[in-house]
Amino acid sequence: MPTARAAVCHAFGQPLTIEEIMLAEPGPGEVLVDIAACAICHSDISYAEGAWGGTLPAVYGHEAAGIVAATGEGVTGTRKGDHVVVTLIRSCGDCHYCRQASRVMCEEVFPLDRNGAISGADGRRYDQSMRTGAFADKVVVHESQLVAIPKDVPFDSASLLACGVITGFGAVVNSARVKPGQSVAVVGCGGVGLNSVQGAVVAGASVIVAIDLTDDKLAAAKTFGATHGVNPAKEDAAARIRELTAGRGVDHVFVTVGAKAAFDRAFDYITKNGTVVVVGMPPSGVFAQYDPGTLAAWNQKIIGSKMGEANIATDIPALVEHYRNGRLKLDELITRRYPLEEINEAIAEVNAGHALRNVIVFEQGNRE
Repeated sequence: MPTARAAVCHAFGQPLTIEEIMLAEPGPGEVLVDIAACAICHSDISYAEGAWGGTLPAVYGHEAAGIVAATGEGVTGTRKGDHVVVTLIRSCGDCHYCRQASRVMCEEVFPLDRNGAISGADGRRYDQSMRTGAFADKVVVHESQLVAIPKDVPFDSASLLACGVITGFGAVVNSARVKPGQSVAVVGCGGVGLNSVQGAVVAGASVIVAIDLTDDKLAAAKTFGATHGVNPAKEDAAARIRELTAGRGVDHVFVTVGAKAAFDRAFDYITKNGTVVVVGMPPSGVFAQYDPGTLAAWNQKIIGSKMGEANIATDIPALVEHYRNGRLKLDELITRRYPLEEINEAIAEVNAGHALRNVIVFEQGNRE
């Protein structure tokens, strides 16, 4: 039975503890991966703080890359030694939603969903959060969660593709299908928001307005392609957007943070025929308000976007090519790299708003 070192949550809102965990051997269709890098996503932090409940003890971390160490029976899409991105998207390819090309909504219940792959040294079952549990130097996941990548792509940069990039970029390209010449506002300029900005650039948006309460993040958004930056604490964001769009408002607004105020105000930013795209995940029990009369009269829309509606088998290779050709910034998203033993410090920096993406780097991350 494989063992791993992991950061474990035993109590919501408390520091994670570093300990040895036990992993199940990979079963049919499953793969053991040596994790080389795992970025810290706000979803991991929200879970660890208890915002969405969940089962404890738990191992979080779902934005990862590493090297295939072993494969279970019947695995055909990857082999030992492959460099892979590890995602939380687990899909069967044949259920109602998969047949509609909606892999992120797959309804199949896998053996790993029923039993999990992680236990403590005492044999107690640990929750493999978000089907990944990558705040650990090894994971066992289903082969559908993996995408092989070229070996010249650094693990730390590749890890960002597992969630932050496909979520932000995909919200623009897959969910909203932004057209060349349309106008866009992105609320929140963290890792997901900056990738929505990048998606808007690739889609050919003419006006890309970044909205954030932190001037440093607005400055970062401009380096990623935003044409304008607005701090709502210093100016009327809706008025500024109308000024930039001939008085109309933007065609699409992407709310990438989980704050009620951000959802409520998003409707002030869109034009007739405009769309509010909900990307960020608020704590359980948070509700937004909108005027349904205006929504109907102005032909406006609200859509959700889970994981950028990604089909990882095609979207991640396309993003890798954008990265290798200089059209997608990944390295620049990383604020700092930390060893597993310093994960609580890394999380604190993210919570303080001092990081775009902090990445936990394991020993495998130094391999060629």
